[in-house]
Amino acid sequence: MTDAPTDAPAPSPATPAAPKAADVPDVPALVVEELTVRFAGLTALDGVGFTVRPGTVHALIGPNGAGKSTCFNVLSGVYRATEGSVRLGPHDLTTLPPHRIADLGVGRIFQNLALPPRATVEDSLMLGRHRLTRTGFLAAGLRLPSAAREEARHRARVREIAAFVGLEGQLARPAGSLPYGQQKLAELARALCMEPKLLLLDEPVAGMTADERRRTASVIAGVRDSLGISVLLVEHDMGLVMRLADSVTVLDFGRRIADGAPGDVQNDPAVVRAYLGEETAA
Repeated sequence: MTDAPTDAPAPSPATPAAPKAADVPDVPALVVEELTVRFAGLTALDGVGFTVRPGTVHALIGPNGAGKSTCFNVLSGVYRATEGSVRLGPHDLTTLPPHRIADLGVGRIFQNLALPPRATVEDSLMLGRHRLTRTGFLAAGLRLPSAAREEARHRARVREIAAFVGLEGQLARPAGSLPYGQQKLAELARALCMEPKLLLLDEPVAGMTADERRRTASVIAGVRDSLGISVLLVEHDMGLVMRLADSVTVLDFGRRIADGAPGDVQNDPAVVRAYLGEETAA
């Protein structure tokens, strides 16, 4: 597989200023073993395994229909695995529902935008703090001092994360009024507001301009380098993947066909055949 042209070069060394280190979680490894998913006799994943090392960007790539989305749906609890296991450190995620997986520190960004369009950016990001809120509905409704103090802490954290992704000047705007690339960054910021240990990013730069792709790549690099959060990335921009990822797993027809460093995977004959197909044989 050749390094496909891309408008997203290597992320700039000058990544955004990170939120304070005290908020960086202890990050465990994600270990996927012999993952198999069947739907009415159709095998979508067949014995797939890989490991996302703590504080790294791991790319999951492959042609359309390779099983990437199915894998993400299992990791986030949307689908149930037929066989195999998924572990995040000591925690077995294999049979847990989505809200329990989120509680253990797994955040996911979907391909499609899911921001409330009329809510301000700040209030949209506050949704990411929901699972961290300790104040009850009654205390919040009565505006008790403890509730006000907690809300102030959460809003301060939201502003830190907004600055980290470059949206500090957009907090008062309706989320739906932002340009597409900034809405995607707001989705990323909302996921970061959950204080995740692992981020699942499903095509985070799809549909973006070249400048937006560069900016988003820089932010993702900062999530790894400054925050130490692990990232599992599905992305079709192979130039960005090869520059940003520390390791790559390649799927084809639901099976793992390659796994390793970007440079090794890029030149693997099985990967070249999967991506180029008949062109290789011609």
